[in-house]
Amino acid sequence: MKKSLKVIGLAAAMMFSGQIYAQNLDIYKNIEFKMPQVAETSFAANTVSITQYGGIAGGNVKNTEAFRKAIEDLSKKGGGKLVVPRGMWLTGPIELKSNINLHVEEGAFIVFSKDKNDYPLVDVSFEGLNTIRCQSPISARNATNIAITGKGVIDGSGDAWRAIKKSKVSESEWKNIVKSGGILSADGKNWYPSESYKKGFESSSNFNVPDKISKDDLKTVKDFLRPVMVSLVGCDKVLLDGPTFQNSPAWNLHPLMCSNVILRNLTVRNPWFSQNGDGVDLESCKNVLIYDNTFDVGDDAICIKSGKDKDGRKRGMPTENVIIKNNVVYHGHGGFVIGSEMSGGARNIHVSDCTFIGTDIGLRFKTTRGRGGIVENIYIKNVDMINIPTQVIGFNMFYEGASPVLEDGQKQEGNKAPEKIYPVTEETPVFRNIFFKNINAVNSDEAITLFGLAEMNLKNIVIEDSQFDTRKALTIVDADGIQLKNVKLKYAEGAGATIYNSKNINLSTVKFESANKPVVKVLGNKTGAVLLPKEITSDKNSISIGTDVAKNAVK
Repeated sequence: MKKSLKVIGLAAAMMFSGQIYAQNLDIYKNIEFKMPQVAETSFAANTVSITQYGGIAGGNVKNTEAFRKAIEDLSKKGGGKLVVPRGMWLTGPIELKSNINLHVEEGAFIVFSKDKNDYPLVDVSFEGLNTIRCQSPISARNATNIAITGKGVIDGSGDAWRAIKKSKVSESEWKNIVKSGGILSADGKNWYPSESYKKGFESSSNFNVPDKISKDDLKTVKDFLRPVMVSLVGCDKVLLDGPTFQNSPAWNLHPLMCSNVILRNLTVRNPWFSQNGDGVDLESCKNVLIYDNTFDVGDDAICIKSGKDKDGRKRGMPTENVIIKNNVVYHGHGGFVIGSEMSGGARNIHVSDCTFIGTDIGLRFKTTRGRGGIVENIYIKNVDMINIPTQVIGFNMFYEGASPVLEDGQKQEGNKAPEKIYPVTEETPVFRNIFFKNINAVNSDEAITLFGLAEMNLKNIVIEDSQFDTRKALTIVDADGIQLKNVKLKYAEGAGATIYNSKNINLSTVKFESANKPVVKVLGNKTGAVLLPKEITSDKNSISIGTDVAKNAVK
């Protein structure tokens, strides 16, 4: 009888293991490139609770030392699961070690200290640059086989770190923010949490890196040096499965130079007005799965990066072999994003079966001169979008940091492409071989904008079997080899397409649908080989060809 039960138990275990294996294999179905199966975490049977190491719930006692002791002790035993049970757990930074699974049970709430003294200055990479910032609330460096699991909530107390723009909140909210303390900018349009933060902001010419002061003076602007909430650097076999990550000081999740990464069943949240409140920034990583997650954040939601300018090119590590499936994005500057820090390149990325609801830009690609890097072999399909206030698909190769929805004080001119042609060097970014299929959008502002560079056109961009119901339709600038196959553009105003200094453009199967007569504008003295639908070319009133366009360029 015992032997029989043993056999049955073994069979059940094998069946369960087989089901898990089959589920994992399903993630790799219909992928357009070859990549190894992502290696998964596996932990020793050791299980301890934070309470065994003096942990006290309630939100009034810091449990920093309890977490440190528990992780150190568990690590000495070969690793295992550190359980955080139901309750509110206040703590300073948590540093994970190899073979540790931080398991945050349902009902557990880890909230990080608002005391900046708990977060020492450390060497990091932020926004693609090697710099110095405060230690992250959760971090791991060069660790193997680590996880954060469970259905609990992890809160980075980001409201204690972030500045707030008056234009982004209501009048009553602004009054409460000002009453809470902090300091206002001279024009009264920005609130800073402290004088240290204000000094740091005024010492920065390059976004969030205070480059106007010396390294020795960084301690005087410490409050400004907001950390990402979860910083994983150089780690292998990483699993984040189940928790809610919210209210991060800067970016929420930042795997950097990691391999074999799985992010699934996560809820990632930040206030919509949170500066640098990204969801996940996957930087210079390889062999990654991101699926079954929900994002509602203040900046880009799912973002691919690989370093910025010289620092990124020197690192030379692309983000590659990434599968992103079945994710929902609510607010965010971009739903799925590549850039703008992509100097190490990105390749072999699959995105499918995602839904974007009210995201500022749907599928967003951004870079600028000086970055360098090659982005190629990107495959995106089965994406549904609604209420996108700017572009459904947007390429901007001269991104200068302006938000896709212009904010108070920003000017439209800042996003216009300069006419000057620059030489092609290692600093010239390259975007090519990017494919879209079954992209559907309704009640949105603009269907497609493809803005390349005069010296380095966007190359081989294909959009097929897609429908766009938007206010404006299509703009193509400095591009080569653009194909729209079986695409319906239903739009309310403007031209059906504006094509400038571009060549090898095939719109022959596009269906333009508008209350007014569809018009296609073809401009620029470098425009050539443009194929348009017969109903457009057969009606001289439906096509506007600039005088500088080469003869016979349009067919």
